[in-house]
Amino acid sequence: MRRIVWLAGWCLLIICGVFETHAQRSNQYQIEAGGMAASDQTPFWLRANQYGTVPLKTPIARVGARLSADYRSADSTTYKPKADWGYAAEVLVNAGLTNQLILPEAYLKGRFGAFEAYIGRRREVVGLVDTLLSTGAYSWSGNALPIPKVQIGLPVYTAVPFTKGVVSFLGAFAHGWFENANRLVTGSFLHHKYVYGRIGKPSWRFRLYAGFNHQVIWGGRADPAVLGPVVAVNGRLPSTLRYFPAVMFGTRNPDPDDPNITSFEENRIGNHLGSLDLAADVDLNNWNLFMYRQFMYDDGSLFYATNIQDGLNGLRIRNRRQPEGELFFLRQLTVEYLFTGSQGGSLFVIDNPQLRGRDDYFNHSQFVDGWTYFGRTIGTPFLTPTQETRPSLPQRFPIANNRVSVYHVGASGLLLNKVELTTRLSYGRNAGTYGTPYVPIVSQFSGLLTASVPLTILGGVVLNSSFGFDAGGLLPNSVGGYVGIRKTGILKRRPAVPSPRNPFNRI
Repeated sequence: MRRIVWLAGWCLLIICGVFETHAQRSNQYQIEAGGMAASDQTPFWLRANQYGTVPLKTPIARVGARLSADYRSADSTTYKPKADWGYAAEVLVNAGLTNQLILPEAYLKGRFGAFEAYIGRRREVVGLVDTLLSTGAYSWSGNALPIPKVQIGLPVYTAVPFTKGVVSFLGAFAHGWFENANRLVTGSFLHHKYVYGRIGKPSWRFRLYAGFNHQVIWGGRADPAVLGPVVAVNGRLPSTLRYFPAVMFGTRNPDPDDPNITSFEENRIGNHLGSLDLAADVDLNNWNLFMYRQFMYDDGSLFYATNIQDGLNGLRIRNRRQPEGELFFLRQLTVEYLFTGSQGGSLFVIDNPQLRGRDDYFNHSQFVDGWTYFGRTIGTPFLTPTQETRPSLPQRFPIANNRVSVYHVGASGLLLNKVELTTRLSYGRNAGTYGTPYVPIVSQFSGLLTASVPLTILGGVVLNSSFGFDAGGLLPNSVGGYVGIRKTGILKRRPAVPSPRNPFNRI
C-alpha cells in the first residue's frame, strides 16, 4: 500500500506541473470566529452533517481559517490549460468544555482533461441526494470528519463519446485510511468507489440518473480478546495486496484454505456497504424538481430484495427565479423520508437467502467500531452511536440505533432581500437494533433555524446565527445556539509579467 500511495503522490505532482502557465491563480481565504452553547448535549442539527467539527458538549469558542485555490477560470477571457491544480487547507480550533484542533480539509488536487486526482482530506457527499438540506446520503453524508484518501476519477458528468452529450458519467476510485486513536481495530483501510450516469443533456427539461457507491472497511488488527478466533487469526485481519481484488469486486476469497483467514471471511473480506441510487431531474418554467431514491445494502439482503422497503426517498424543489425584492423569497424546499426498519427481517439463516436478515446497518462482527470515523457515523446521522443517545436507553456499541423511520423537511429562503434563512425539522421513530431493541419505540423531534446577515464592518462580513433544539426519548432534551462572524475574500498579488519569448502566455 505504501508503494501505491508513493506512486499516486508522484502522479499527482506530475499532473499539477504539466502545461503550467503564468495565468493568475485565485487564492481564497475564509476566517470565522464564534461561540456555541447548549443546555445539555449539542442539539442534533447543530452538529449533524458538519463533517465532525462540532463537539457533543458545549460551551465552546470556535476559531477557524481556510485557504484554497480552485482550478483557473474557464470563461472566454481566460486560458484554460489541459492540466491544472488546486488545493485547500482548513484549521479549526474548539476551546471550552471540549478542546479540539481539527483539520477538516487538507488536500492537493490535480486535473488532466476530464480526470481529477487528489490526495488528502476533503469534504464530500456521495450519492444522488440533495446536498443542501438533506438528512444526508445513506453511506457517505458528511457527518464525520473527512477520511484521508488518494482518489482519481471524473468529478463532473462527462459526455460519453459519440452520444452528443445525451449519455454522461461521473465516478471515482479511492483508497483511504481509518484512524487508530480510540479505535479497537487499528490499521484498517478504506476502499471507496462510485459510478453515476445521466441520460439527457443539461439543456433538456428532463434528465434521468442512476448509479451506485461501494465502500469497504478492510484490514487491521486488534487484541485477540476483541477479535476472537472465529473472526480473526491471532487478532489480525487480511491486510495485504493479495486480498485487494476480493475487496474491490466484493467476491468470495479465492483460497478457502488460506491460513490467514477464518470461515467468517469465506463469504467476503471486509465490511461492504453502500447504496444503489435512482433520480430524475425536471426543469419547469420557474422551478426545478429533483426526485431521488437510495436503496441501501449492508449485506446480501438487497440482492435478494428482502430489504427493499429500506431506503431514502427525497424531493427537492428549487426556485429558478432571481429574487426581486419580495418580503420573503423561497429558494428551496426539501422533503425526505428515511426508513431502515426492515434490514431483511428479524431472522438470519445463512443457508436461506430469503431469511438472511438482521443486517444490523453500520455494525459488524469484525470491524467492531462500525461504520464510524472518530466516533461519528460516516453515513446518515440518524443511525445513532451509543454516546449520542440517552444513557437510560439500552446500550449497544458502536451503533445503538439503526432501525428508524424519519420524516424530514428543510427549507431555505431570503428575507427582506438580505437575510438568508434556513430551517431543518425532523421527526423520527426509533427502534434500536434487532439485537438490542428499544421497548417501547422512542420518538424524537429535532429542529434548526439559521440566519445569515451581511454587514459592512471590517470591509464586509457575514453574521451567522443558529438555534437548535431536541425533544423526545432518543436524545437528551436540549436547546442551543451559535453566533459567529465570517470574513471571506481573495488574497491579491501583483500580476506576473508575461515573457516576450512565449506568445501563448496570458494573464
